[in-house]
Amino acid sequence: MAIDHVVLAIIIGTLAAIVYSLRILVLMERRIARMDYHIERLVTKVMREEIKIETEEKRIEKSLKVPRPKKRKVARKVKKKATKKKRSRKR
Repeated sequence: MAIDHVVLAIIIGTLAAIVYSLRILVLMERRIARMDYHIERLVTKVMREEIKIETEEKRIEKSLKVPRPKKRKVARKVKKKATKKKRSRKR
């Protein structure tokens, strides 16, 4: 009988440890989700500010008529194909 009680106690202890670890995992997941939500809110605020700044820059450039820098075209070097020398055939 004593061995049965010991085995039963080990099984119940293991199940309790599993339930406790799952509880901790759920709490950690909630914390991470909350942090993710706050980061997302901060990013949206920063994006709004960036859009305001960009529109203000465009408005100022338009009023000052500052030309925007043009994209430069980069000339690519073309490799010459190797040609075979023509040999005259003697008949």
